Formats: sequence, structure tokens, C-alpha cells
Amino acid sequence: MKGINITKDKIETVLDKKFIRVFDLQYEEGRHYFDASRRPLDDLVAAKSEEEFKSMLPDAVSCVVVIEEDGKEPQLLLSYEYRYPAGRFLLSVPAGLIDPEDKEVQDPLFVTAKREIFEETGITVKDTDKVEMINPFVFSTPGMTDESNGLVLVVLKNPDLSTLNQDGAVGQEFFDGFEFVTKDKAKELLKNGRDDKGHFYSVFTWAALMYFVSDMWK
Repeated sequence: MKGINITKDKIETVLDKKFIRVFDLQYEEGRHYFDASRRPLDDLVAAKSEEEFKSMLPDAVSCVVVIEEDGKEPQLLLSYEYRYPAGRFLLSVPAGLIDPEDKEVQDPLFVTAKREIFEETGITVKDTDKVEMINPFVFSTPGMTDESNGLVLVVLKNPDLSTLNQDGAVGQEFFDGFEFVTKDKAKELLKNGRDDKGHFYSVFTWAALMYFVSDMWK
């Protein structure tokens, strides 16, 4: 099937704010599709070549953080983060945007993951901890936005949980405690589709729960 060629001259900027932009993609004469994006026009996914598309970095990184302590059952570390569009604290994974300077270093997704884990949990990822790629790039919901995340696994071996805190919140970030999830608890959360407060959670939390209960992190 022949694709649609969207070039920069067919894109109109509708809204341009610091953290969000809206573009009008004219994919045919008189036909329009609106795209919400964190990216500037020069980096918009819709106008990338095939090679650019295959080699680009995501906007952010979401982390599957597993705690392994000697003599204890492994646990998935989640937190309650206030999500403004939902108006509530939602069960979430450590996550954050890739900073411009991260793109200039080796393994930018791993660098971002380690920073976000430290900011959101107070835990420093050690060289002896396991850090692996789950998926380098997944779209959030390409029906309305080109926003994307890389998924990174971090297994913390005997971490110092006395340092656990949420004081590193930056900007609009707002947290309300942690949740240590065993495998049985993860299955319960998956089955219910809600947290213990009866609230729904994001697809990235769902993905972390699934990755954890499937033992793919091992």
C-alpha cells in the first residue's frame, strides 16, 4: 500500500508552547490531521525520512525497576505520581524526558533512566546493578501524538532503601509515596485494572507489571 508523504511545507504550527506543540498535517489537498507533540517542527516524526525514523531517539524513558534483596522475594518498585490531566495520583513507573545533553552521550536512554530513578526515588544505580534495554522506542498513542518512550529495565541488587525519598521532584512533578509490588500483587493489579485506591493506571504501568510477572526481567 502506498504511504502518505508529509513534508515540512505541508505542516502548519497551530500551538507552540515550551512542553507541547500542535501541528496541522495536511496529508492531502484540503485534508488535515492534527498532531500533538513535544518536538519542534524540525524534529517532527511525521516528516522524517525512513532512515531518520529508524534511527531516532524517543522523547522520554520509562523504567521497570525491580528490587532484588538477598533472602527476599523480588519486588517491582512503583510510585504514586500526580498526573495533571487525570487530576489524581496514579500508580506509575519512574520516568522522564531525555535532556538535550543526554543525546550527545553513549547510551542516552540508560543515562536518562539512572537520573530519573535517582530524582524520583533517591536511589543511585550502581555499576553492579543490571541495566538493560526492553524496547528502544514505543509510541504512546500515535492516533493523536507522536510522543514516545524507551523502556529500560533496572534491577537493583540489595539497594540501600534507607535513601528512598521523593525529594528530587523537579518542575511540575508531585509524588505521594511508593508501592512495593510482589509477583502475586502484580497479578492482582493486572486482573483488577485498578490500584488499591480503585484508580486506573497508565499503559506504561501495565507494561511494567506484565514484564515483571512474565519473568522476562530475569
